[in-house]
Formats: sequence, C-alpha cells, structure tokens
Amino acid sequence: MNPARRCSRTACGRAAVATLTYVYADQTAVLGPLSVHAEPHAYDLCEQHSERLSAPRGWEVLRLAHDLRDPGPSNDDLLALADAVREAARPPEPAPHVHPADDPSQGVRRGHLRVLTTD
Repeated sequence: MNPARRCSRTACGRAAVATLTYVYADQTAVLGPLSVHAEPHAYDLCEQHSERLSAPRGWEVLRLAHDLRDPGPSNDDLLALADAVREAARPPEPAPHVHPADDPSQGVRRGHLRVLTTD
C-alpha cells in the first residue's frame, strides 16, 4: 500500500488499496491490486469503496484476486535488500590499467582521433 496515493472517490481520504479500470469495448470494470504507478485513466480505491463497487447496468465487474492487507516484505525481498547492501558496501575493485600500446586492436589514440593498425 502506498500511503501517498489516496482513494479517488470524492471526500474520501483513506489510503488506496486497489485500482479500477474500465474496458469500454467489453463493457467491463476491472478491479485489481493497486497499480505500481498512478495511471491517468484508472481510479485508485480504498478497501471500503473497492468492496462496495458496482458497475453501470449491463456491465460486468471483474474482480482480480488480491489481498487487501499489506503483507510486508517477503523473505525474497529481504534477501535481495541484504545482497544490495553488501554489494554497495564492498570496496570497488581497481580497474586493470591497459596501456594503448599493449592492446594493438585499440590502436594509438591522439586527441579525438584513433589510428588503427592493419595487423
């Protein structure tokens, strides 16, 4: 749940937990988990408004299975975070210094021009 995103319903200040989109060609309202980014043609809804959602007459409401409770970070998330912290804390390895004369494929560099050998 993103605390910065609020329910799109008028006068509702609760945190959004689901995203509603309309598929006009199929006359379907799709209610799913909260999207990663706020979309201009989608509506973020709080738990209360997503449970009471109804669609226009003749339309179908498709509710995608999602858990409205915030499960918190998973073990995979925590392991990935720990790996990222370890990687960031590791001192950088010095890059091997290759002199242009040692690498004939690179040629000799003079200013912005490079002379390639024919070997």
